[in-house]
Amino acid sequence: MPRVNRAIELLEDGQPVYYEFFDAIAAGGYARGRAAAHTWADYITYDMEHSPFDVTGLMDFMRGLVDGGPTRSGHRAPTVIVTLPAEGTSEQVVRANSWMVKQVLATGVHGLLLCHAETPGAVRAFVEAARYPFNTIGVGEALGVGRRGNGGQERAAEVWGLPVSDYLARADPWPLNPGGELLLGLKIENVRALGNVEASTKVPGIAFAEWGPGDMGMSMGYPDKHDEPYPEAMLAARSRVIAACKAAGIAFLEQVTADNVVSRIAEGVKICTGRQARESAEVGRRHTGRTMPW
Repeated sequence: MPRVNRAIELLEDGQPVYYEFFDAIAAGGYARGRAAAHTWADYITYDMEHSPFDVTGLMDFMRGLVDGGPTRSGHRAPTVIVTLPAEGTSEQVVRANSWMVKQVLATGVHGLLLCHAETPGAVRAFVEAARYPFNTIGVGEALGVGRRGNGGQERAAEVWGLPVSDYLARADPWPLNPGGELLLGLKIENVRALGNVEASTKVPGIAFAEWGPGDMGMSMGYPDKHDEPYPEAMLAARSRVIAACKAAGIAFLEQVTADNVVSRIAEGVKICTGRQARESAEVGRRHTGRTMPW
């Protein structure tokens, strides 16, 4: 069965993926979505963390992607992962804001990113909020039954180009569910999150994590250390996050440049971004023998 989510298809094939960043304020709704259908990127990060939580604008953007498609790779639309404004500071906070998860997923996006993922309990609540209760792979001591409810699946299924019954079966986190099409990620971006990174990244249903140098630096007392060179404490944090990702069998996300993308891939970076994202992607794709069109 063909994949809906191009990023998952690439990761399954052992290929790194590259994304571009869209701020929700400037995303441009339907028209910008239609233009972005042929993006060079493997997925689009649609940022609502520091922008208005405008679900209608996101829904229009998704509709534009579909109407402007298919992509050069033959997929109905580019993969879209939304950065949520609610933070993973505790299980209670994530439970209280789970309505955001439901509303965003109903637009037909392909993944979610939880910022400031500080505790395993918060991560479990995040995964459970994104799952339907009848998709029970992995449910047990480490993960409870899903809490996503009825409603909105018709709109999302239309974006994915699937019958509703197929959408309900496939709208589940990968790689926990090998047939799932959702990518759930974590930002381990402060010292509190770092202290729990090994446990948080092992929660079933998570596909990737990043160390968020800008916020990590702030939490360590550095107002502006988003870019290299990093102090030793930040480098140690990065090493701990990438080691935790490898131990959990999930992808590590990091900013790269055209000059260092090859070495970063060798180090274990699987999801790439940065100010030179497009140029880095050209270099990285050639290096790994990428065959999927972009």
